[in-house]
Amino acid sequence: MSKDWHSGHFCCWQCDESLTGQRYVLRDEHPYCIKCYENVFANVCEECNKTIGIDSKDLSYKDKHWHEACFLCNKCRISLVDKQFGSKADKIYCGNCYDAQFASRCDGCGEIFRAGRIDTKTIGGERIKRAKDNNEDIAILSMFLPGATAAKEQEKFRCHLGMDCRVGDCRDTTPGTKKMEYKTRQWHEKCFCCCVCKTAIGTKSFIPREQEIYCAGCYEEKYATRCIKCKKIITSGGVTYKNEPWHRECFTCTHCQVSLAGQRFTSRDEKPYCAECFGELFAKRCTSCTKPITGIGGTRFISFEDRHWHNDCFICAMCKTSLVGRGFITDEQDVICPECAKQKLM
Repeated sequence: MSKDWHSGHFCCWQCDESLTGQRYVLRDEHPYCIKCYENVFANVCEECNKTIGIDSKDLSYKDKHWHEACFLCNKCRISLVDKQFGSKADKIYCGNCYDAQFASRCDGCGEIFRAGRIDTKTIGGERIKRAKDNNEDIAILSMFLPGATAAKEQEKFRCHLGMDCRVGDCRDTTPGTKKMEYKTRQWHEKCFCCCVCKTAIGTKSFIPREQEIYCAGCYEEKYATRCIKCKKIITSGGVTYKNEPWHRECFTCTHCQVSLAGQRFTSRDEKPYCAECFGELFAKRCTSCTKPITGIGGTRFISFEDRHWHNDCFICAMCKTSLVGRGFITDEQDVICPECAKQKLM
């Protein structure tokens, strides 16, 4: 203090009480008695709401202040002086209590991401872009900043568990330690694996289903559409018959094995047959030409008693005119028109 006072004029800047022979505090070159200084300038403790006097240590964090004895974990009440701590909703917690209540946990093993305090960066940008272009699902890979670019951050890093750090060294940032993230879920790299074969997914494509993660191979094995005939996976194309999937090459005539994909066919006893085999095996036969009457393609036919004819074959045995839609007379195994029947009787 470079100013000089008469002893009678050396007074508190606030209350004008003499400071001669008394303890005082300078603030902006002005002297204050202890009482006025604490009333005007001292901070209030966040915990006990009492003034933090000049004889007490003032601990501050984010514009809040505590007596040294009041700087405690909000949960377990352990002192946080000279210890790492975390804050949430304007409350402070020791490392263990903060982790137990708020720390991110792996969706695979349920353990805490212990090194979650250091800045992370996303890698594999080209892989992510390629996945988006191909409409694939991939997880975003995060890792601690490696090399010289992160030297300053790594120097500042301290595990909040301090001496209880599970790595063994509370200053260890382990560049390259990774965390996998997909939508709202996250895993340790080793925990982000196929739920069936347990193979690590890494940055490879995968398929999520009902909260589970599958590699492409296991998903196909478990859920992919399989041919009803050969039981193998249908990867492209395919044919559906009676709501069941077939490979095109597997969808064949039950009798001759010719492919029916894209061809006319019919069924018998739930089995598919090509037109030729169905006619040969099951169809009625024309009394006139003895060929099968399949009905495929809208073929029309005539039936009389236990005999059948194609429409085109149902003709008069004598004059060969069509009898479709006309009256006819049977003559033993033949059918004839009324005119020819009259002539035959004359």
